Formats: sequence, C-alpha cells, structure tokens
Amino acid sequence: MIRGAGTVLNVVTVLLGSGLGLLLGQRLPHRTRDVVTDSLGLVTLLAAALSAAAVLDPALTEAVGSGAVLVVLGSLLVGSIAGSLLRVEQRLEHAGGALQQRFARSRSTLHSSLPDVGAVVTTDGDHESRERFVQGFLTASLVFCVGPLTILGPINDGLGRGIDMLALKATLDGFAAIAFASSFGVGVAVSAVTIAVVQGSLTGLGWALGDVLPAAHIAALTATGGLLLAGIGIRLLRLREVPVGDMLPALAVAPVLTQLVVVLR
Repeated sequence: MIRGAGTVLNVVTVLLGSGLGLLLGQRLPHRTRDVVTDSLGLVTLLAAALSAAAVLDPALTEAVGSGAVLVVLGSLLVGSIAGSLLRVEQRLEHAGGALQQRFARSRSTLHSSLPDVGAVVTTDGDHESRERFVQGFLTASLVFCVGPLTILGPINDGLGRGIDMLALKATLDGFAAIAFASSFGVGVAVSAVTIAVVQGSLTGLGWALGDVLPAAHIAALTATGGLLLAGIGIRLLRLREVPVGDMLPALAVAPVLTQLVVVLR
C-alpha cells in the first residue's frame, strides 16, 4: 500500500459526503437540519467520552501514577494559554473567511458569464453566507482533525503499517460530512484541505521519525483530544461557543508533559 493512501481516501470520502449533504440540504427544512446537527453533537459527546476514558489507561497510570488527570489538566491549561496568545481560533476563522471570499469571487465570475436572471444579493445575505461558510469550515476541520485517529492513523500509515485506522476514520468522516454539509454548506467540503495538510504532515512525520510515542504518551494525547471533542459537541449543541481552536496546542503539550512527569518521577 502506498504511504499517504489513507489520507487520500479520507479526503475523497469527505468530498463525497459533503456533496451528498449539499444535495440533501437543499431539500430539508431548517428544523430538520437543526435536528441533524444536534444528533451529531450528541454523538460527538459520546466519542469524546470514549476518548477521554484513556485517562484510565494502564500504561498512562503506570507512567505517571495518580497524576494522569493532572497531566491532562496541565496540557489543557498550557495549550489553551498558548493557543489564546497565538490567536489560533481567530486565525482559523480568518482562514475560513478568506477561502469563502475566494469561493464567492469564483462563483461571481461564473455567474457574470451567464445571462442575468434578476438575482439580487444583499449585504445581509453575504454576511450570513460568510458566517455559515466559516462555521462549516471551522467546525468540520476541528472535528475531522482533533480525534486520536487523526494522530495514530497517519503515523501508522507513514510507518508502512497499513491504513486500517484511516479507513475507519474516512468512513466516519464521510457520514459526518453528510450531516455537516446539510447544515453548514460548502465550507465543509473545503475542510478536506485541512485534512490533507494535517494528516499528510503526520504521515510524513511517521515516515521520517518512526514510532516515537510510547503508549502512555498516546493515552495522554487521546484523553486530551477527547476533552477537545467534548468542546466541539457543546458548540454543536449551541450550549456555549467553547474556543476549541485555541485549545488545539494542548495536543502537542500532552506527550511533552507526560514525558516531563516520567522524568521527574
């Protein structure tokens, strides 16, 4: 199997799922799309709970003793502070807005070459369309690129161990993309770019460095990622706008903090 094939499969399933979701979204009433989004939020919380349970992993407990929860807490605090100072969430939103504007310009160019049908685009409509695009791009990018499979799958692929993990992730992401695109529109499809960049980079890392993360470090990363997924679920349920983007550096902090605790012990 060619290294990187798993990420390619993931990108394809997200694009196909997004296309199907766009078709369905045009035929579904607003209340139905809201129910779909709420359902996806609940399932995201379930996935978050399963991932967060890695804090009880025997390998992590053996490595850090009773401080597993403190490792996850420290990872979130340090990562969130760093992400907030770096304005990660804001930068992701700006990136989504820039992509939406480029898409809108391309669409406008296409429409200008067609006969005028008297369509009127209002400023409010443009703003609503932009917000919907950014929300879809940001939410889908975070959901598709936060879970433990996003880390473990590409690294295994890069090591030449097969794409089983990414095949599973691609299937899950494809179904999720249908639900997302039916609610948020074309921004979900553009999140395939994020998947290609993030997972492609991790595949290259696995290829170059080999298996560098012990089981305890992976468990800490998985548990931290589970809490980030919980934040996404809360956002999808419209309970609170948790700044999950600013928390993303916690994924990098978790293995480092775990190693620090191991050394100090």
